Amino acid sequence: MKRILVASMIATLGTQLYAENHADHAEHAAHTQAVADSVIADQRAKLADSTKDKGFGPQSPRDIDTIEGDNTLDFNAAPPYTEMNLCNIHFHENAEHKGGEFTKYQGNGDGHGYLSGYEYSGTLSEAELTPVGHKVCPNKHDFLEPGDTIEIHYVHSTAKVNPGPTLASCLSDAVKNPQLRVEAQVYVLTNDGKGEDFMKLTAHGKRNGFNQAYNIPNNTGTPVRYDGSTTGPGYNEIGSPLQVSWAVRPNVLKVDIKSVGKWCEGNVFKEDHGHGVRNLVTNPALLSDN
Repeated sequence: MKRILVASMIATLGTQLYAENHADHAEHAAHTQAVADSVIADQRAKLADSTKDKGFGPQSPRDIDTIEGDNTLDFNAAPPYTEMNLCNIHFHENAEHKGGEFTKYQGNGDGHGYLSGYEYSGTLSEAELTPVGHKVCPNKHDFLEPGDTIEIHYVHSTAKVNPGPTLASCLSDAVKNPQLRVEAQVYVLTNDGKGEDFMKLTAHGKRNGFNQAYNIPNNTGTPVRYDGSTTGPGYNEIGSPLQVSWAVRPNVLKVDIKSVGKWCEGNVFKEDHGHGVRNLVTNPALLSDN
């Protein structure tokens, strides 16, 4: 009888925590209503105008299921990441790229990169969606909970640098224009105890003379490679001037949300929350054909 009572209490508590978390999200959404389509259209128009005939190279993020575009600015692809130095790891809340197993559009969001982007288009079990009971990686915009999607960027540089905070860690006094490569992986957060360990997925150190992330996934489909740029909502209306060789894996990997929370509590990159997303780039003039 006691076991049945305890189980019942745990189930009730789980339901309460789930309701409280979603109530918090609902309250946040109520205060951050999605902007109208016209706002996003205006941002796209300003991006087109500010980059027209200015010599900007291809931009990111993009739909990885359709690699075609009219931007003819060409640059040499960066070396394989195994021959470069890992300089930064960060993640965006929701996927910036679209395609593969992340094609569900969350919505326009606040117009500044939050509550927008693309989500895992598959389904999760009730066990995987078990509430955590506290806010994971919170910031003033939102927090993470089971079922959320994140896109991780493993940033690499040809400069002789060490892993650290922001893109500035990818540059050096000796090399101000290194080649950059981003290995991107989309994860969906679960809480059934079976998800991958994010601490392991972000582990890094020296390998063959280079700073390397030891466990970048190699089982989530053939990476889609293309020429692009840096991302983030700061480039919704202006072009990014930095050239990046991208490799975006099309399949989603399930990761344990508690391990993501642990990473946010302390890492060399000083990352503690998910970044906002840049609007998907759809203007053919700003997309490469490779």
